Amino acid sequence: MAGANDPPGISLREATQRKLRKFSELRGKPVAAGEFWDIVAITAADEKQELAYKQQLSEKLKKKELPLGVQYHVFVDPAGAKIGNGGSTFCALQYLEKLYGDKWNSFTILLIHSGGYSQRLPNASALGKIFTALPFGNPIYQMLELKLAMYIDFPSHMNPGILVTCADDIELYSIGESEFIRFDKPGFTALAHPSSLTVGTTHGVFVLEPSNCLEYRDLEYRCCHRFLHKPSVESMCLCNAVCRSGNFSQQDLSGGDIASFKFESEYVYTDSLFYMDHKSAKKLLAFYEKIGTLNCEIDAYGDFLQALGPGATVEYTRNTSNVTKEETELVDMRQRIFHLLKGTPLNVVVLNNSKFYHIGTTEEYLCHFTSASSLKSELGLQSIAFSISPAIPECFGTTPCIIQSILDSRCSVSPGSVVEYSRLGPDVSVGENCIISGSSIITTAVLPAYSFVCSLSLKMNGHLKYSTMAFGVQDNLKRNVKILSDIKSLQFFGICFLSCLDIWNLKVTEELFSGNKTCLSLWNARIFPVCTSLNDSVTTSIKMLNAVQSKSAFSLNDYKLLSIEEMLAYKDVEDMITYREKIFLEITLNRKL
Repeated sequence: MAGANDPPGISLREATQRKLRKFSELRGKPVAAGEFWDIVAITAADEKQELAYKQQLSEKLKKKELPLGVQYHVFVDPAGAKIGNGGSTFCALQYLEKLYGDKWNSFTILLIHSGGYSQRLPNASALGKIFTALPFGNPIYQMLELKLAMYIDFPSHMNPGILVTCADDIELYSIGESEFIRFDKPGFTALAHPSSLTVGTTHGVFVLEPSNCLEYRDLEYRCCHRFLHKPSVESMCLCNAVCRSGNFSQQDLSGGDIASFKFESEYVYTDSLFYMDHKSAKKLLAFYEKIGTLNCEIDAYGDFLQALGPGATVEYTRNTSNVTKEETELVDMRQRIFHLLKGTPLNVVVLNNSKFYHIGTTEEYLCHFTSASSLKSELGLQSIAFSISPAIPECFGTTPCIIQSILDSRCSVSPGSVVEYSRLGPDVSVGENCIISGSSIITTAVLPAYSFVCSLSLKMNGHLKYSTMAFGVQDNLKRNVKILSDIKSLQFFGICFLSCLDIWNLKVTEELFSGNKTCLSLWNARIFPVCTSLNDSVTTSIKMLNAVQSKSAFSLNDYKLLSIEEMLAYKDVEDMITYREKIFLEITLNRKL
């Protein structure tokens, strides 16, 4: 066990490994009362995503990968306007009331927001961010298991209420052996991590009330004067959110978001997850039931937490600079939430030896899984995790990462690339910094560096089909234009999208895009072929990539083409789970030989 004077990295690693061991002991076993969560709820964006999540939860429970005797739920957002994770929180409270009546006022509940489509990490789009595979464990851990492991100590030190978290972040922390994080105060309680001012501009930042304690500690309970959401550096300084190093010069500040952020003379405390007591949850529920339908995007962090603390002001409600789409009723709704929550205390659990990591983009995913990152050390991430694979090369601290996959001993995967749930044959060569997911490549294939390849099973007119999305890992799938003449500003694999369409012999018409015709992007571009076999699907999409790279013609005219948006609508979750299970069984059998 790490001692009090051990460097922060060692104590953090040992604390993390202890939580993982404790969770591992609970997998597949009935939990005692108070030992674990009463309810674990995951939010979903629509009915298709809801079904996918329920199928995967069912598989996990059947295979005893989760603690038993817990109520696991998936709560779907209502059809219509996008309502954000704040709106999803309202809906979840309503579901709980319908399912449990007054009983839920005695429950400890974990609410995980996973309702997005993961456009910045599309290998998580089909089956969900909370089911993203991680390179360790047997069976392989996914984000859900990791969340449950990292929060393993919380339920037994929590009053009835709800802990709210997101699906694509990881909070690691170390505190004294005899200490526990308690969620037992009225109102809201949030975790706080020391971070650079730069990280603060993309997170929530706490303005803490002055502390009487001069002694530095890993765990501190503080009151929050006010909460700032994605503030500028100037705003942090003006609001007294900036702390000076004083005696803490040896402390690593929370550096998950920016590989190994070391001590700086100025830092802020940033947010991650938060807890609300049952009384606060009931207040939000009563408000939601009174308004009936929500038609705008509410942020659980920006719109709930900014209303809290004695220093909260109504000014933020009119600031729509961080909003993706400004609806007419947004400001009014924010103001009503502000007046509802005003005066509610915001307690902060300061974790001075902690890290906050985000794994929501291809860049973060590749960095944390393939480089010598601190997360890799703290979680014990492996370069080859539950796979059949040849020895892998290392280059300047970077390796490939192979997760539940079967690779022929003669295939080649370059450092910096991730292969998950896939089969690669002897004549496959993968360049640097690629992501390959759910694919089978048994014929000769060369993947250029920075390729993204992810295959989906589809159910079309009752028939099983396959389609493989392929583009560059640095492509921005969310970037959109309003009219066809502007699609020249879109880039595919770093090349003008118009040039790519020429290479593929595709015409620029409205039919080229699915869905909203005033929101044209790589996400809804119909450019991915539908095939009858998984191998043909992957091979065809790789030819598309290679044609763009070599600027040589490859006609897509003879194929039925889908956009990623459409692929997700047609996805066959059962077949994708079955494919993963076949790989799992083959690896298990191979290990027994």
